[in-house]
Amino acid sequence: MTFDLAHIWAHMSILSKIIAGCLFLMAIASVGVVVERFIAFAKAASASRSFVAQARPALENWELEKIGEIAKKHKASPLAGLFERMTSKYLEGVNQKGSMTPIELARNEATRRLEAIGAELRRGMTVLASVGSVSPFVGLLGTVVGIIAAFQGIASTGSGGLGAVSAGISEALIETAFGLMVAIPAVLFYNYLSGRVSSIELALTGSVGELLDEMENNHGRESRKRVEKAA
Repeated sequence: MTFDLAHIWAHMSILSKIIAGCLFLMAIASVGVVVERFIAFAKAASASRSFVAQARPALENWELEKIGEIAKKHKASPLAGLFERMTSKYLEGVNQKGSMTPIELARNEATRRLEAIGAELRRGMTVLASVGSVSPFVGLLGTVVGIIAAFQGIASTGSGGLGAVSAGISEALIETAFGLMVAIPAVLFYNYLSGRVSSIELALTGSVGELLDEMENNHGRESRKRVEKAA
């Protein structure tokens, strides 16, 4: 028997074709998620580099309002969105005296934003996890269905033997192979993307710590200046 996909497809039962169609849809969904995440990560990295280059002078001069304005122009950057929210909360705490210090407000906002950014970075990755874990079993189900159909054909015709069974079984095993071909790349890309997300989150956490240090230093200087003026 030659390996002819058209011949194999023509001899599959309706249920086997439905299962193969499900595996094909899983493969398409996995490719879509991977392509979308690669594009999103590339855009975020480019926007973050641009934001850092433009915001560095404003940060050195401690012009928080300007940092917020620059951040609004880089919506694709998670770092820009994080800094915009933190500086906004800090300035809100400076201008409106309350029970929490500006540093505490900025720190709490950073924690909330980091959680939201983590969820956004992982958007769609549950699809890869589901495909990687389910598609081998879907392929196995297709194989079982195909073998059952092959034996039913033998029973209905009354002919048996290895030659009569081998063709049907080999066609059924294609479903398992297809399931593995879908699952293996999905698992590999899921692990790779998970590593990318973890590295991005680590970099964001470090940037948050540096900004909070700057806020504490400058807030301390501003407080001392106000005390000196009052004295």
